[in-house]
Parts: sequence; structure tokens; C-alpha cells
Amino acid sequence: MGDVFEGARCRVNSAMLSRYIGSAVCFVGRVEKVHPTGTTFILSDGEGKHATIELGEPLEEEISGVLEVVGRVTPKATIMGMSYILFREEKTAFDLGLYNEALKVIHEFPQYYPFGAAGSN
Repeated sequence: MGDVFEGARCRVNSAMLSRYIGSAVCFVGRVEKVHPTGTTFILSDGEGKHATIELGEPLEEEISGVLEVVGRVTPKATIMGMSYILFREEKTAFDLGLYNEALKVIHEFPQYYPFGAAGSN
């Protein structure tokens, strides 16, 4: 799973996950729920749809707000997360709706955004 950091990772939303089974992806969403064990959490994307993120190790910190997860899509269309970055929203809120619209453009015109829509196996 370490190869998830090598090469391009496709940016996806929840609706796109099933098309990227086995591929390295980048997912941005708002934390909705964290399992008490800290090994699973749920993010909502810009359309309000949910994605489940699984971790190999429990979280070592409290997470909330918007975060970006890098991982690999599992056969269950969940993401096996390898890393995450919390977005600090102290001054400006991150617009997930606008981000989702950008994702649609990236996937609609892959000839102009070659790293955005190409899966990485």
C-alpha cells in the first residue's frame, strides 16, 4: 500500500469511488462521524454523499471539519486511508460545493487535467 504516494492520485467524490476500485485517490470531505475505535470515520463530500474511510491504525488526534484523505479504494468502495491533512478553517470556510463542481470539470475534460481523471494502479 506504500505505492499510494507514488505518482498521480485521482481526486474523487463519493459517486466516483466505484470507478476507482484498487486505485490511489484523494478525497476531500467534512467529518460526519468517527467510530469509537478511531479506525473508521465517515466524510461527506460536496454533494452531501458519504464515504467511509478505514485506517490501519487508530487516530491519534481528534478530527473535525474538512480534511483531505489519500488512500486506495477498496472492493467495498471505501477508502483505505494512508494519510490525511486537516484543513484549518479559522478565517475562511472551505467550500465543498465549489470543490465538487471543480471535480466535475476535471473529470469531464481529462484532456486538460490529465492527473485529475487518470486512475493510478
